[in-house]
Formats: sequence, C-alpha cells, structure tokens
Amino acid sequence: MPPRAFLHIEGIDVFDSEGTQTDATVLLGIGLKIAAVCIFVSMSTMLKAAEGIPAGQLVFFRSAFAIIPVLIMLVVRGELRQGFSTKRPLGHVLRGTIGITSMSLGFYGLTQLPLPESIAISYATPLLIVVLSAILLKEQVRLYRWAAVIVGLVGVLVILWPRLSILSDGSQIGGQSIGALAALAAAFFAAAAMLQVRNLVQTEMTATIVLYFFVTGSLLSLLSLPFGWVMPNGQQLALLIGAGLAGGVAQILVTQCYRYADMSVIAPFDYTSMLLGLAVGYILFAEIPTVPMLAGALLVVGAGIFIILREHQLGLKRRRANAAATPQT
Repeated sequence: MPPRAFLHIEGIDVFDSEGTQTDATVLLGIGLKIAAVCIFVSMSTMLKAAEGIPAGQLVFFRSAFAIIPVLIMLVVRGELRQGFSTKRPLGHVLRGTIGITSMSLGFYGLTQLPLPESIAISYATPLLIVVLSAILLKEQVRLYRWAAVIVGLVGVLVILWPRLSILSDGSQIGGQSIGALAALAAAFFAAAAMLQVRNLVQTEMTATIVLYFFVTGSLLSLLSLPFGWVMPNGQQLALLIGAGLAGGVAQILVTQCYRYADMSVIAPFDYTSMLLGLAVGYILFAEIPTVPMLAGALLVVGAGIFIILREHQLGLKRRRANAAATPQT
C-alpha cells in the first residue's frame, strides 16, 4: 500500500480524509484547530513562566495532568476500557521513551530561548519525518519534497546560527546555544517518535496511544528526581497544573478537528502558533524577534506548508488511480 498523507500533532496520527465536508463542518474543524493551537501556546507560555523548574519536572506535570482531560473524554464516550486496552505494551514504552526524550529536550530549549524561536525550531519536526521516512522506511520522496525539506532545514540553520556562537566566533558556548541545540535535538526525537506512532496506529486506538504516552511520560520523568527537582511555590504550581490540563484539552481538540475537514485544509493553521508566540513573547517576556529568526521561520513555515499541500495532491492522485483500477459493478 502506498504511504498515506501523514501529519503528527502532539502524539496523534492524522491522515487525509476521503469524505466530503460542508462549509459549516470545515469551518468547525478550522475553529477547533485554531483553538487547539491557542491552548498549546498557552501551555508553553505557562511552562516558560514557571521559571526555575527543571525540565524533567516540567515533563511530569505536563504529562500527569494532561491525563485528566483525556480520561474524562474516554468516560464520556464510554470508551475507558478500550482506551487502556493494548496489544503492544512494549511499543508504547518505546514510543514513550523517545517522545519523553524529545519533550525533555524541547522544554529545556523553551526555558533557554525566546518563545517564538523555540516554536520555530520545533517546525523542523515534519521536515525530519520526511527524511527519516525515506532513510528508515524506504518511502519514496520525490524531488519537490526533497527541495522543500532542504529549504526548511536551511531555515532552521538560519534560526540557529546566531545562537551557536561557538561555531561562528569561537566564543564559549552558553545557555542559549545549548538550548538551541536541545530544541533541534527535540525536533529530531519527535520525528523518530512519529515513526513509532505510525507503526502503533495500525493496531492501536488514537486515544490509547495518547493515554499511554502521558502515562509513560509521567513515570519516566520521575527518573529525573535525583537531578534536582524543586518545591514549586503557589504560582509555579498553578502554572504547572494549568499547563498539564491545557495540554490535555488541546489534545482532545486536535483529535476532533480532523474529523470535520481534510488535513490539507486544517494543518496550515498550526503555523498560527508562530504569530501567537511572537505576540506572547513580546508582551509577557519582552522578547523582541530578530531578523534571522523571522527569516528562518518564514523558510521553515513555507517548506512545511508546501509539504502538506504536496502530500494532499499525491493523495488525490492515488485515490483517483485506485478508483480507476476498481472494477465497476
């Protein structure tokens, strides 16, 4: 079977819908997507605002409290038992281990970098998915998508370069340099985790994958306890719990939005997080975007949108070919 158009948002596999939608349902899907993006940016903002909390501790609160909204959703749907049912527990552990590595590195980068810069570097994930899929899964990637990937990765390099002072002028590497490298490594591990999700989705429910990811994340993050957790004050605790709950709610909205419209219609709205990140970073953290960050972000966003639209175009061609090859009765 040829590979289907694929996108990953926070642990969820999304494939192009083959159904038709009305204008009302498409608008509903877009609305849910924008709401999810806003909440995810709010989650990152709360984690960044909880200054002084180690990355491992951020992962724990992000994972543990995100379980609550997901469990509520499963109870409302009457799918709680099915949500915990799995045929591949070790597969979930592997996905969770890779994913939590990504989350930990990403949260460290978030604590060291301006919010919009951290968001922009994370956009490298779908580009790296294409690369890893071609190398590890031997999927066919044609010239147009390779060109988009190269342009996008050049954009990532443009964003990173000012932070990598050890490469540019030989000065000692600093916290922001390490944060930039951590954010890029987080994007790589996120792409690797998506290959495992792609494998799991063949036999597991989406809710099951998400639920076990959060459970695994909560448990694995406890391994960072000896490396210096801190006792949060009241404000920090509220921010951490709020971030976890927000992440769970946004997860549900993302799950729902792709039920109402095609991936190619909704997925580009994920990049509205950059505009929100710029606004929040400036207003709350006095972060002024640099020219390299903005230029690199434009390249990465443009490449990502091109890949999404290209995948949709190829999906339409495959469906037409399959329809033409199906005997008429």
